[in-house]
Amino acid sequence: MDRRAFLRKPATTLTTSAAAVLERPQPSGTPTGDDETVSRYANTKLPTAARSTAGLSPYVGPWGYAQAAHLLRRCLFGPTRTEITTAASQNLVQVINTLLTAPPAPAPPLNVSATDTSVAIGQTWVAQPFDQNFEGVRRTSLRSWWMGQLLGQGPSLVEKMTLFWHNHFVIELGDINDARYGYQYCALLRQHALGNIQRLTEDITVAPAMLRYLNGNQSTATAPNENYGRELLELFTVGKGPLIGPGNYTTYTEDDVQAAARVLTGWRDNATTQAGYFTASRHSTTTKLFSSAFQNTTITNQGDQEYKALIALIFAQVETARFLCRKLYRWFVYYVIDATAEAQVIQPLAQLLMQNNYNVAPVLRTLLSSEHFFDAVNMGCVIKSPLDFTVGTARQLQIAFPASTSLTGQYAMWNYLNSVTNLQQQYLGDPPNVAGWPAYWQTPQYYEMWINAVTLPRRNQFTDLMISTNGYTTSGATIKIDPIELVLTLPPATAADPNLLIAELARLLTPIELTTNQLTFLNDTLLPGLPDFEWTVEWQEYLAAPTNATKKAAVRTKLQALLRQLMGLAEYHLS
Repeated sequence: MDRRAFLRKPATTLTTSAAAVLERPQPSGTPTGDDETVSRYANTKLPTAARSTAGLSPYVGPWGYAQAAHLLRRCLFGPTRTEITTAASQNLVQVINTLLTAPPAPAPPLNVSATDTSVAIGQTWVAQPFDQNFEGVRRTSLRSWWMGQLLGQGPSLVEKMTLFWHNHFVIELGDINDARYGYQYCALLRQHALGNIQRLTEDITVAPAMLRYLNGNQSTATAPNENYGRELLELFTVGKGPLIGPGNYTTYTEDDVQAAARVLTGWRDNATTQAGYFTASRHSTTTKLFSSAFQNTTITNQGDQEYKALIALIFAQVETARFLCRKLYRWFVYYVIDATAEAQVIQPLAQLLMQNNYNVAPVLRTLLSSEHFFDAVNMGCVIKSPLDFTVGTARQLQIAFPASTSLTGQYAMWNYLNSVTNLQQQYLGDPPNVAGWPAYWQTPQYYEMWINAVTLPRRNQFTDLMISTNGYTTSGATIKIDPIELVLTLPPATAADPNLLIAELARLLTPIELTTNQLTFLNDTLLPGLPDFEWTVEWQEYLAAPTNATKKAAVRTKLQALLRQLMGLAEYHLS
């Protein structure tokens, strides 16, 4: 499998316009023309041949740096060299145990703007009354804080799974227009990130952010709103199967949507208590009949507990488990689910999920410990999302951010990274619509949507800026890659040998072993026209006189050129 092929596909391989195969209508404001969201070179069809015959048997193959790096690249945002080498020194079971251990909940976001006069700078605003005048800066604070959680993640799956659930149970911060609700939503996703999916679904159903986002707060007995009921079935649980009749999607029908909407009537959000609450007079007390897809089950009036009966009915369906396992697979493994993967991975994972009453941790343990996950075809095959790319660059190349003692500068830099990923078409807190980011559902392009005529230059501009001497400055703080400090963290013998140095940086930054020609090219970048010993001499001279500006500039310039080329490789965009 040639994982490098995507960025060099010839135009002659395309037979139809990518736009012609979009399954869902694009939301208003979707970039068009020069702001393309689908590259001309992206997939026009998916392969049908089995990619892997490996199943869910426990992986018993070699365990070392390469395998640890693969696991952590999928589970963390840009694993550092220290995190990878630590994992490689342990066994797979130990690493998985650590990944499945949730850290304590983080402290809430803080006010860093003089605009918000409700609290002092450095204090949290999450319990303050809503004020439209403060909403903009509070929302920026929330997004910045969330970015800070990604940058400061520990060796746990919690942050990666929090983002997974954000892409699954979508809300848009800009639409709900209450950052306090947004914070509660983030806290809820993080609380249940490695927990019980059915319980998370119950809680998100009556969370004020979701009630507002999908209009559940407007749903009454006389005018049931179908928005949440429809998305609960189509996007959050059983999924839409093939259309087999008018209004019949195999896994549910239009009548089921209407019945679900009646079940969910009566819920509202309270901006003072920041909670969802039930009003009996607004609730439909009729008996709700569901189709044969749900065994013709009826749900009678149960007041404020009725929504739980609906969710229990939905989670009793095996297709709910299959739908969720397919989404987990595309998040952690690859977007192609062929017939072999469906039979050998998805179906048994779904059974495991149901056997464990929808606790997600056993499924993650089995998938991430499996022969299938460590099959060579599933290593280095994922195109990094903008968040993976940007946060990964910051973490792997050890960019130093302002400390909490410089709170304004810290939040400003976190906000800057959000602006960077927004330009790359992934904005934390605001997926483009209720379906989430198209790279996780849009067939046949999937991850290839992350790379297009807009986003690829934006990625390169970010890495070029970070490796430049000046870096990026705002609010009195500067962030940039310090290549000398990075190399000083390597073993002395590795740092002093140009070929060992290049190999070590390459295995950290790229998931695919580079070719001999690529390594030779990188050597020529570090030492243009010079023999290898010149690097050893220059590096040792710098170590002997680290305050000498000339000697420091000599090695820094060479390392900047090397890292710029490494981050410009197609492989750097893969995970």
